[in-house]
Amino acid sequence: MKRRQFNKLFTVASSGAIFTSSYSCNNFNKNGISLAQWSLNKMIREDMTLNPLDFAQKANELGFNAIEYVSTLYRPELKNISINELTAILKEKSELYGVKNLLIMVDDEGDLSSSDLKEINNAVDKHKKWVKMASELGCHSIRVNLSGEANLEKWKENSINGLTLLCDYASNFNINIIVENHGGNSSIGNELADVIKSVNLENCGTLPDFGNFCVRRKDGSIYNGPCGIEYDKYTGMKDLMPYAKAVSAKSYDFDEFGNETTIDFKKMMDIVKEFGYKGFLGIEFEGDQLSEIDGIELTKQLIQKYN
Repeated sequence: MKRRQFNKLFTVASSGAIFTSSYSCNNFNKNGISLAQWSLNKMIREDMTLNPLDFAQKANELGFNAIEYVSTLYRPELKNISINELTAILKEKSELYGVKNLLIMVDDEGDLSSSDLKEINNAVDKHKKWVKMASELGCHSIRVNLSGEANLEKWKENSINGLTLLCDYASNFNINIIVENHGGNSSIGNELADVIKSVNLENCGTLPDFGNFCVRRKDGSIYNGPCGIEYDKYTGMKDLMPYAKAVSAKSYDFDEFGNETTIDFKKMMDIVKEFGYKGFLGIEFEGDQLSEIDGIELTKQLIQKYN
């Protein structure tokens, strides 16, 4: 969708054709819609128009009162300051702008599902600093990935091992360890659900993402390239929602009526409601046709329509 189309759509939405006037900006925040930092990753990494330290301020400007951090977006900062200093800055900013810190999405900190026990232990150690940071920020969870083994049965066994070790540590800080369907075996909804069920710890759960159910891509990558094998996203959501401690409302592009072109948001929201989920819905826009700000706004409106 081009900018001209967005302007037309926004005008229609504002008139109430997409959602009723009772859904004000303040109301949807009270209903639990948060902003995932990845929605702004291009502004942070490519355009360099947003300092990641100002995430809380930007979220506040966009009308959000709850946020979800992404660990890798702070790599440049962590070359110059310690993680304790970073934590203090983010905590101060979130308090200044009145936003609640919900979770940290942690990437590239080792393979929790490796068949090498040393690698699992190494990955657990690397995640510990983010557990401590989450605790200091007042978050309820850190999101982790389960990667490091292609064989499904070995992956499940290793994942149970890695998650149990990390959850035991995180329990000392009252932090949940939640797993997102994020490529590879983790995007096979029923298999990931089996892993969480087998761990059987109160602070172990899922972060179901509306759109991340590609198991294998045609080019062999995990996150990029066209999908070769995809697990049904609606079945996957039903698999993972019983263990959900957070939910990512993924979006990519929208038609002229404000509907997401690849995900049936009504169907997804019905699934979320079916399982009695009462937590936040984190907006995670990843489209290429709209600006990140416009994509966030349209995702917000679409959630409001069915919330």
